[in-house]
Amino acid sequence: MGFGLSRRAQSVALTLPLVAFLFATFVMPLGTMLWRSINEPEVASALPETLALLEDWDGSSLPAEKVFETAAAELLDLHQARALGSVATDVNRVAGGTRSAVVRTARHLHLEDASPESWQAAMIAIDPAWRDPEIWGAIRRAGERYTSRHYLRALDLDQDVHGTVVRQPEDRAIYLELLGRTLFSSAGITLVCVLLGYPVAFAIANGRRLWANIVLAMVLVPFTMSLIARSVAWLILLQKEGVVNDILVGVGLLADVDRRSMVYNLGGTVVTLVHTLLPFMVLPLYAVMHTIPKDHLRAATSLGGNNWQVFRDIYFPQSLPGVGAGALLVFILAIGQYVGPAVVGGRTGQFFSNLIAYHMQTSLNWGLAAALNFVLLGCVAVVYLVYDRLFGVERLRLDP
Repeated sequence: MGFGLSRRAQSVALTLPLVAFLFATFVMPLGTMLWRSINEPEVASALPETLALLEDWDGSSLPAEKVFETAAAELLDLHQARALGSVATDVNRVAGGTRSAVVRTARHLHLEDASPESWQAAMIAIDPAWRDPEIWGAIRRAGERYTSRHYLRALDLDQDVHGTVVRQPEDRAIYLELLGRTLFSSAGITLVCVLLGYPVAFAIANGRRLWANIVLAMVLVPFTMSLIARSVAWLILLQKEGVVNDILVGVGLLADVDRRSMVYNLGGTVVTLVHTLLPFMVLPLYAVMHTIPKDHLRAATSLGGNNWQVFRDIYFPQSLPGVGAGALLVFILAIGQYVGPAVVGGRTGQFFSNLIAYHMQTSLNWGLAAALNFVLLGCVAVVYLVYDRLFGVERLRLDP
């Protein structure tokens, strides 16, 4: 007992800072991201009367004159309040090409002092896009406070004016293709890291102490450099006039006129990420290999097994948890990489995270960026569950 609290209450109190930290740095960001992906209040707040009138609209014919009049009045108010740009952008995200019609109409109507006899005719005269029911369907969809359109867009789907889920046109279906490229490339990076990291970890765990320490230090040295520095280094090494091409030309494998650019493509991204993520494969492998009893190997040898049989039947099965742990870490880190693909990837070497960054920083479509984040998080969750089923997460270790 202390300060009138039981031992159990004291234990709970000691965990409160950790719980608060996890809530502030993990739960709240995830909750905010989820809320942002389904909540779009801007258009609903800006055009409430227009959206109320559009609730009973059939979606095929032009809306009634009252809808045109109400929309014109609300667009004028937004234009005068200098709040039209964000609303027009949100509508344009639903149906491309509609932003100019919304902005132009509000600007020209603002210049007219007298009200026209027909608001429908006036708006269509300013921009013929108002004759197409698609723009009204875009306004109605953009005005949904709670929407699934960002998740549909993240899966290359959309809804027509009647609410039916349809596939995106081929020229706009980019997300699933990029997600597939990211997952496939990450699996390849993981495989390469296993093939390169296993012998390195074996040498560290079973070699002489001096050489093992030297190799371990070489594995850990990249952690002292930033991701950008490592990526830029590969950019210099792999370019046409870089060191790698110089070596290939020097040994006669390439003619000087046949130098190849090994950056700004998927190959450059894979090389850069293998170098970046290889330590995350070596360390879990070493952590498991370091604990494999040498007596098992000596016993197998004394029973007549050769080196290959001892490795295949005794050593390798016991090292599989390290392979699984390293593969899990490398794969999850690979699919979330942004810096390496941004520096050396070019157009064909971009990953899914680069598209998320684009929507966060350039297009400012944060709802879609949040939905894409959750799609990527779902892929990570599936990989995690598969690992837990095969190996068990309690065997995930990084320390020897």
